[in-house]
Amino acid sequence: MSLARRHSLTVTVGAVRVGGPSPVVVQSMTNTDTADVEATAQQVKSLARAGSELVRITVNTSEAAAAVAPIRDRLDQLGVSVPLIGDFHFNGHKLLREHPACAEALAKYRINPGNVGRGSKRDPQFAEMIEVACRHGKPVRIGVNWGSLDQDLLTRLMDENSARAEPLDAREIMRNAVVLSALTSAERAVELGLPKDRIILSAKVSGVQDLIAIYRDLASRCDYPLHLGLTEAGMGSKGIVASTAGMSVLLQEGIGDTIRVSLTPEPGGDRTQEVIVAQEILQTLGLRAFMPMVTACPGCGRTTSTYFQELAQRIQSHIRHRMPEWRRSFDGVEDMTVAVMGCVVNGPGESKHANLGISLPGTGERPVAPVYEDGEKTVTLKGERIAEEFQDLVERYIERKYTRRQTA
Repeated sequence: MSLARRHSLTVTVGAVRVGGPSPVVVQSMTNTDTADVEATAQQVKSLARAGSELVRITVNTSEAAAAVAPIRDRLDQLGVSVPLIGDFHFNGHKLLREHPACAEALAKYRINPGNVGRGSKRDPQFAEMIEVACRHGKPVRIGVNWGSLDQDLLTRLMDENSARAEPLDAREIMRNAVVLSALTSAERAVELGLPKDRIILSAKVSGVQDLIAIYRDLASRCDYPLHLGLTEAGMGSKGIVASTAGMSVLLQEGIGDTIRVSLTPEPGGDRTQEVIVAQEILQTLGLRAFMPMVTACPGCGRTTSTYFQELAQRIQSHIRHRMPEWRRSFDGVEDMTVAVMGCVVNGPGESKHANLGISLPGTGERPVAPVYEDGEKTVTLKGERIAEEFQDLVERYIERKYTRRQTA
């Protein structure tokens, strides 16, 4: 299966280009109270530092809307240029009308057509939000979520289906309703004057097979950029596996222009984990490179010591900590590969395949660790400071092999 991207329009969000030939963009969302300017700005900074290229914030109250411009100002003071997306539900039309500074400070609006208004209020309230976007020159993500699907639309499709000689399965009708809601809402936005190249679509569900089916259908019926993600992926390994399983199939087929991994964090957990997982999905598929990849031995009866596991963890943490500085200073360092192996079976071979590799001794092997650089053995480490010495070798390798960026 080809990894060639499907053709889509290009939408510019702040300074970030989404769709067309542009790389798949990673985004995330804060979970702070947006009315708390400093807490929200600091979390946005953390997410951006981890590699989130777009960050969405909740705008649900007048206090939250009033805080958006100060958050943008605070981020500018912190040197954080990441575009902010406003997440609106139910009262977005009112908040954008009453807080023009919020409308201006945001780089994009997210509108859910399922809860922008009911009955006779739906079209005027949707229209008001689109008109604000047009007035401020902002793109819009029309984000359908089947947890808040337009019930009038769903009821109509269900009634039409029940009148068929051979009715479709109810789940198929639900999928059709999600796609139709996105497409008809986009059509209405264009009628109201929003250019097509300012529209991104999403169709969030919580089931992997539903996600795949809906986005395949959506991609076949439009040329808008598509935002991928499960709406409630879950916590821990379940959320990671579900997001990876669903999005990888679609990305492999060239579907998807921007992604979010919606992980439920552990209590007090680090919000940036969802950014790391999104990056690793794209890098593992070969679509993008964000940081040096560490290949590590899984361990077996030949590796009864945990030393190689500890070293692999230290190297991975060191790389992640140093990567923001390396990225600013060196061209191409994100493509580097590092191998941390645990015994003689695959250790030397895997180390030779990496840019920089170390083969640690397994159980009963000589207590020495040969290091390979670009396939050639260069040094053998031994003693109590193998970890520190190998980290120093990583630093020196980068200094020697990658071109230092010119600073103004």
